[in-house]
Amino acid sequence: MSGKIWQGKDITADTTIEADVCIIGSGCGGATLAKQLALAGRTVVVLERGGYYTEADFDQDELNMNGKLSANRSLKSSTDGGTLLLSGNNVGGASVHYWADTYRTPQDRLDHWTQRYGLTGHGAAELSPAWDALDKVLNVHRADEEHHNRMNQLLREGAKKLGWEGNAVPQARKGCVKSGHCMQGCLYAAKQSQLVTHIPQAVAAGANVYADILAEKLTHANGKVSSLACRVMDRATNRPSGHTLNVHAKQFAVAAGGYYSAPFLIANGLQSQLPALGQHFGMNPTAWAFGLYDEDITLWRNIPAAFGVEEFRLARFDAQNRYLEGGYLLMANQVQPGTLAGTMPLMGDEIGEWMGQAHKIGSTIVWLDDYEEELGTIGINADGSPKVDYPYGPVTTAMLRDSMKKQVQVLFATGARKVLLGSGRRVMLDSANDLSAIDQLDITGGGLFMAAPHPFGGCRMGADPKTSVVGMDHRVHGFSNLFVADPSVFPTGPSVDPSFTIMAFSTVAAKHMLAA
Repeated sequence: MSGKIWQGKDITADTTIEADVCIIGSGCGGATLAKQLALAGRTVVVLERGGYYTEADFDQDELNMNGKLSANRSLKSSTDGGTLLLSGNNVGGASVHYWADTYRTPQDRLDHWTQRYGLTGHGAAELSPAWDALDKVLNVHRADEEHHNRMNQLLREGAKKLGWEGNAVPQARKGCVKSGHCMQGCLYAAKQSQLVTHIPQAVAAGANVYADILAEKLTHANGKVSSLACRVMDRATNRPSGHTLNVHAKQFAVAAGGYYSAPFLIANGLQSQLPALGQHFGMNPTAWAFGLYDEDITLWRNIPAAFGVEEFRLARFDAQNRYLEGGYLLMANQVQPGTLAGTMPLMGDEIGEWMGQAHKIGSTIVWLDDYEEELGTIGINADGSPKVDYPYGPVTTAMLRDSMKKQVQVLFATGARKVLLGSGRRVMLDSANDLSAIDQLDITGGGLFMAAPHPFGGCRMGADPKTSVVGMDHRVHGFSNLFVADPSVFPTGPSVDPSFTIMAFSTVAAKHMLAA
């Protein structure tokens, strides 16, 4: 029997529902989990704080879609104001506005998690079968030449010229029309997000999805959760509608994403018994640069990242463990014209000069592989929102500066006439010999203009309840029926886009929940 997607407007009175499993969150973790459990015959309820939007709602306007799909319109920041915290706020989660980069977790990172953090049951032997199946469902393939826009071609040419290793990026796409509106939700259902794959597959198997639902209070005793109290939200006002939804279930899974799962558990009083809750938090801070070319680039067409420089994915240290270089992926950047203008630190005639040649602006971006000795914390503010404290320690700072220098090098190597850093103040370079300016640049709070789209940690996986939050079965320590299935369980970042790692981990979590 098929399930249904309910919206806040459909709930006109206080409502109580029962299910075998209640899942909080509908992104890569929650949707994957819901599909697996529903196919196994469990009655599944998925709760989503954001709205339900389909292709009919995707108008390809960057401002409108940011308001629909992004939490806090992408304006929520870390406590120092230096990093924007990007996450999804809709059925399908961040996968609806992500770039569809679909990397398997590198073997070196799986080995590291096993050797340093003692993870079991999450190695290649367990994850590869999940990835093989996901490859077919999401149509994962390396980006072909047709989908390399000019910026990706330039990055590929520059990497070859500079002797840097790089490869076509694996993509989750089918029938892409190269519109360039990936971050506005795919109007053509070509990007294989959770909205067009696991969510409808879970619903077809009987799962019920409830949008516009704010999960609040777990009722639990003696290590067992019995119910979850929620508020129904009015989407138009972003305020409670006045109605409640209460869910009684045999199992509960928190899959609210790296920015929300740990704060939810903290708000429910679990930090006193789980001291690691909210600790070991990372977020893949990103930094970018712009280049002004003599040829047309048109950043906002075709897919964002068809080619990636993997030369510097792993940080390099000398014999005395002093940082040398690397610790990030370097890719072509994609921004729409409005965001492009808003992230360039120029004013007056100068911003007019650059935007008057917008088609000739190119850009690169890096995804930082958070240095695990300098991770931050995540908690809750007085208003209940996530509170992120991230130290930007000396190694992290050095990594970001090195990443900016590499971006400047490749932009000039591919013909840029000028390079402008994505920063809080104007830093314009005329040649690759001007790199010393980067050494003086502040990293946060008015320095580099950064965003963080890939949070992890806060509910770290491990065997010891004193240093971790969930066990190898994804079960919260001290509970019999409470699980976590999203990137908050990662010991460190996976060093690549996390979506495929999240889905594979959630597939493992589903097996444990079925066996419980």
